[in-house]
Amino acid sequence: MYYLSLFQKMRGIFINSAVSISAQNTFEGDLFDMELPVESTKTISAIHPNYKEYISPAASRRMATGVKMGVTAAKRALNIAGVDQPDAIITGTGMGCIEDSEKFLNAIIENDEEFLTPTSFIQSTHNTVGAQIALGMKCQAYNMTYVHDSVSFESAVLDAQLWLDENEAKDVLIGGVDELGKQFINEMLLLEENIQGGIAVPFGEGANFFVLSVDKGENCTAKLLSLEIVNRISEKEINQRTYSFLEQNDMVPSDIDAVILGYNGDCFDIYYDSLHEMFKDSAQVQYKFAVGEFYTSSAYAFWLGTQIIRKEEIPQLYLKHNKTKSDIKTILLYNQFKGKQHSFTLITAC
Repeated sequence: MYYLSLFQKMRGIFINSAVSISAQNTFEGDLFDMELPVESTKTISAIHPNYKEYISPAASRRMATGVKMGVTAAKRALNIAGVDQPDAIITGTGMGCIEDSEKFLNAIIENDEEFLTPTSFIQSTHNTVGAQIALGMKCQAYNMTYVHDSVSFESAVLDAQLWLDENEAKDVLIGGVDELGKQFINEMLLLEENIQGGIAVPFGEGANFFVLSVDKGENCTAKLLSLEIVNRISEKEINQRTYSFLEQNDMVPSDIDAVILGYNGDCFDIYYDSLHEMFKDSAQVQYKFAVGEFYTSSAYAFWLGTQIIRKEEIPQLYLKHNKTKSDIKTILLYNQFKGKQHSFTLITAC
């Protein structure tokens, strides 16, 4: 079988801030301030903060939901880290600004391809979030957006690591953003309903931003140790691939205090179930039931991991098998989508 694997062991990159806008009250609230979505819901929107505190009303009116979420989360992440100008801005997104894409396509149909205004088209590009963040602070540093399906955020992390490891940057702003949109999501839902083992958790949206740095900051929450992306892994290989990833980081399964898994209720959850025995002594955490499934939902898992390490406690509702530890220092994050785009991320206390 052919597969592509990208592995990077890091010297230890400090996560000096972590900010989340999600379907839970993660921006203003607390890790334990969580409400379960209604079981019958098919989509779950983010809980939006007061954008006026971060974006002028005039600018906000022209921004799609994803842009507002991204700009706001990014500004707060930089403030917490005490960084005025990052050395790089790197974002990941699966769908980009789908709301503006829908507006432009609808305008084409309604106006019979005539008298079209370019605004929605210009703002529909996937790199709009990163561009708006840079414009707002007049930042002319490296600015990149990755659109790599469900490993879009992980691709951004790898790029940031290269900048930091090569001493080309000291502070890098990274984030993952996706919005629901209004029409395309209905097509996705229809498609899933016709697929055996379709997603059981709702589709969601969110923006999760972080400042990664060479030096430990005052508000450091955790440290990023390693990350690997593998395009394809068979169900029979998942245990060996996971063990190999840990081995490359001089660890064994018993060194992992908690493992955060991307359960979404479809038939591909068998990958996560396969790891149950390997991590029987670790706390096993799920999260998509609370915030929904979207291409950069793994960025929320990254945020969740930093908060669990900071508090050394896991909310009971997140636990998959009702088992936890009193001292949580090292966490493994594992996610995949439809049996492809597998990602392993290792974080620890800073």
